[in-house]
Amino acid sequence: MIPLYQVDAFTKKKYKGNPAGVCLLEKWLDDNELQAIATEMNLSETAFLVKGEQSDYHLRWFTPNTEVRLCGHATLASAHVLFAEMGFDKEEIIFSTQEAGELRVLKMSHSYQMNFPLDKSNKLKTQEFENLINQKIHKAYKGTDDLLLIVKDQSAVKECMPNLVEMKKHNFRAVIISSVGDKRDFVSRVFAPNCGIDEDPVTGSAHTLLAEYWSKVLGKTEMLASQLSDRNGELKCIIKGDRVLIEGNAITVIKGELI
Repeated sequence: MIPLYQVDAFTKKKYKGNPAGVCLLEKWLDDNELQAIATEMNLSETAFLVKGEQSDYHLRWFTPNTEVRLCGHATLASAHVLFAEMGFDKEEIIFSTQEAGELRVLKMSHSYQMNFPLDKSNKLKTQEFENLINQKIHKAYKGTDDLLLIVKDQSAVKECMPNLVEMKKHNFRAVIISSVGDKRDFVSRVFAPNCGIDEDPVTGSAHTLLAEYWSKVLGKTEMLASQLSDRNGELKCIIKGDRVLIEGNAITVIKGELI
């Protein structure tokens, strides 16, 4: 039997935030089987963990159709399972990954704090992306994996209607739509049709790029953010050199086993 959990990340309430699968393995399964499990779970990401030698755990993430380089909410969900369900007895978990380097998650008094590499925004021309959404694009940037489109205000983010067919024609993991927030420093929505995800409810990894961009624009190193999907999610981002600390909550929704 293989322990399997479903956790809602970046929220304190069940059925909000972003649901992630967390699968605890004694050893790695074949990649095709990992992908099949993630497809069966049909969540934005399912995380797979195996105890590590140089780190506490090795961590990988799969969407319903592909493995991804970095995932925030499923990392948060994994840490929550280890702390809250498995009784992990250190204050901080160290994860090793295939391509994203070392990731750390600190257990705080009322939340978890992830330590991720900060992404870098590279400016692009807006013209070739104007057919991706029904809003005027003010600026466009490319990160390591994602496309970031800046629109005029929170209403434009909320009312954005993505053209998923056109998004699939571009070689980005996800398309991030963002603006200054009404009650938060910045807000966003994230669409990832190339990964089999029309809209991702709350995307921790996108905030490695969002935090870098908005820190420069707002002149802040500590920011509150909200992702405006129907499930909504709240995050706190703190810039520390070339790292970003992303804080959020998580709650277990389902406990089970793979047979």
